[in-house]
Amino acid sequence: MTRLAGRVMLLSGWARALTAFLAGLFGVLALQPFGFFAALFVSFSVLVWLLDGASGNPDAGFVRRLAPAFRVGWCFGFGYFLGGLWWLGNALLVDAEAFAWALPLAVIGLPAILAFYYGFAAALARLFWSDGVGRIFALAAAFGVAEWLRSFLFTGFPWNAIGYGAMPIPLMMQPARIIGVAGMNVLAVFVFAAPALLWTGRGKRLGLSIAGLLLVLQAGYGFYALRVMPEPADTDVTVRLVQPNIDQAGKWDDANRVAIFEKHLALSGAPPSGEKRPDIIVWPETSIPFILTDNPDALTRIAAVLQDDQVLIAGAVRTEDAGAGKEPRYYNSIYAIDGTGQILGATDKVHLVPFGEYMPFEDLLNSWGVSAVATLPGGFSAARAHQVLALPSNRSFYPMVCYEAIFPDEIEAAAYSTDALLNVTNDAWFGDTPGPYQHFHQAQVRSVETGLPLVRVANTGISAVVDAKGRVVLGLPYNMEGFIDATIPGKNAAFHDTVSRNLWFWSAVAIFFGIGAFSRIGFIRHAN
Repeated sequence: MTRLAGRVMLLSGWARALTAFLAGLFGVLALQPFGFFAALFVSFSVLVWLLDGASGNPDAGFVRRLAPAFRVGWCFGFGYFLGGLWWLGNALLVDAEAFAWALPLAVIGLPAILAFYYGFAAALARLFWSDGVGRIFALAAAFGVAEWLRSFLFTGFPWNAIGYGAMPIPLMMQPARIIGVAGMNVLAVFVFAAPALLWTGRGKRLGLSIAGLLLVLQAGYGFYALRVMPEPADTDVTVRLVQPNIDQAGKWDDANRVAIFEKHLALSGAPPSGEKRPDIIVWPETSIPFILTDNPDALTRIAAVLQDDQVLIAGAVRTEDAGAGKEPRYYNSIYAIDGTGQILGATDKVHLVPFGEYMPFEDLLNSWGVSAVATLPGGFSAARAHQVLALPSNRSFYPMVCYEAIFPDEIEAAAYSTDALLNVTNDAWFGDTPGPYQHFHQAQVRSVETGLPLVRVANTGISAVVDAKGRVVLGLPYNMEGFIDATIPGKNAAFHDTVSRNLWFWSAVAIFFGIGAFSRIGFIRHAN
């Protein structure tokens, strides 16, 4: 292996770029639905060796000295994001006649853009590079900063952050309650990159000991949280998750709207699977296939199916008058409807999908004939803030529509006073690809971070009730029509919130960069 590491270090040109690309691509095996987290040990060890050999000309300018490291990180990121996000192209094939031309932009263009974050991480780490364990600390801190930037720059897209690869099962998810995904990103990269020390550099014993200790602490705390910590008592609230499994192309056909609505009603009105009928029935995102307030007969049909004390929560498009001479505003919303057909409340999506639900630079792109995938006049409008969905009997949910569930820092303090997180989505856009499995996994981690159970309903799956420790209580697999009735689990006491998790993250980044800097200084002195 020492000989292999040396050969990797000495690679140049297209061979170095291809090796970096393949290393990133191999790391995708750590993501769902595979969950083979050991793949990232290989990926990051190879990345370290490639960066060992990515030293620029010392007589060149600052940028040119870092360019070789940036190229390695970019190629690594391109492989990782291409392998992890290729399924986004499926959404463009739902209406292939209109959007197939954009397939290369989604499948290749987006990974190429996201790869800049990993290129930045590699270049930043290279500033602190040495020949010992300090470079592993620097790489971990640099990737932590890069993933943090990815979570909010240009509206943010933290999908498949490295930390998720270290949390394939609930046992390994539990530390996220203390340090969050941001903290897991830092520690995961350190652990995954540490094996590179076996064959190159100083500080082998120290680095491997720390990595081993971190793995033991992760699994040990997971065991403690799942087996020793007291379990919160279940609520007395029963929820029905309706998964109609409607093909996305069929949802676009006006002729199918009545049949789609009736399918939801039939699944909602079916006899309970247990002794108790559900108190709350939940439909997926945009499950009502028309503007609800323009169809009062629809509310009458809903009332006919529900008992007086039942509540329906359903995803729908909501309209709002924008004033004379203007197109109405459209919102991707969630309605709460009682057993008499009255609308109890609604909450709107805050974080919209660029190019999916709205068009950045809309006037310019429309002049070129480019429109959003979910076509509405003017696209969707975003709500200013998340609103708790209040229900009868002092019950409440914290709503997250579709991919809002992947943004941990956007879960506001009000969530901790609710009974559960609520995630409604429609992953039918992406077919039976890794996408729906990755989406579910990231929503699962939100339960652990917040200490709140999760009620998740998806059109084609995966729908599930998840407890406050990330364990699936009951669920429906992808591509199955049906419903499940389950009691909503209790919630854990929230002893860490977003602020404290971010404080831990930045402390780890500062310490890791500090160790990297001291190692760098020592390396320079040793070299001189």
